[in-house]
Amino acid sequence: MEIIQHQKWRMMRFSFRNATIVVCLFNLLCALLLLQGFLSASSNRKLASNQLDAGLLRHMKESEEMRRAMEPLELMKRVREIEQEAYGEPETFQQKVTKQTAAVDLSKRLKGSLSSGDAATLKVLEEWRKRKMERARQRELEKNGTVTS
Repeated sequence: MEIIQHQKWRMMRFSFRNATIVVCLFNLLCALLLLQGFLSASSNRKLASNQLDAGLLRHMKESEEMRRAMEPLELMKRVREIEQEAYGEPETFQQKVTKQTAAVDLSKRLKGSLSSGDAATLKVLEEWRKRKMERARQRELEKNGTVTS
C-alpha cells in the first residue's frame, strides 16, 4: 500500500501540468538573466564608448589646435594682399600705368637729347614724334571702330 501511495504522491507532485509550470518558470528565469546580462553589457559598452569618445574627441581637438598653430597665418595674409593688389586692379588700368611710365621715360630721354642735340636731330625727333602720334590715333580709331561694330 505504501508503494501505491508513494506512486500517487509522485504522480500528483510531478504531473504534466506541474512539470510544464516548472519548465516555464525555469525558461522565464533564464530569459530574465539573459536580458539582464545583455542590458548590463550594453550599458557598460555605452559607458566605455562614452569614455572612449571623450578621449578621442580630446585627441582630435588637440591635433586640430596643433595643426592650426603650425599654419603660417601671416604668410597667408600677405599672399592674399599680394593677390588682391595684382588681380584687384583692372588690366586696362595697369596697361595705362605702364604706357604712361614708358611715355614719361621717353619724354625725359627726348628732353635730354634735345638740350644737347643739333638742329638735324631735333628735326628727325620731331618727325618721329608726329609719326608715333599718328599711329596712336589710327589705333584708337580702329579700336573704336571695332568696339562699335
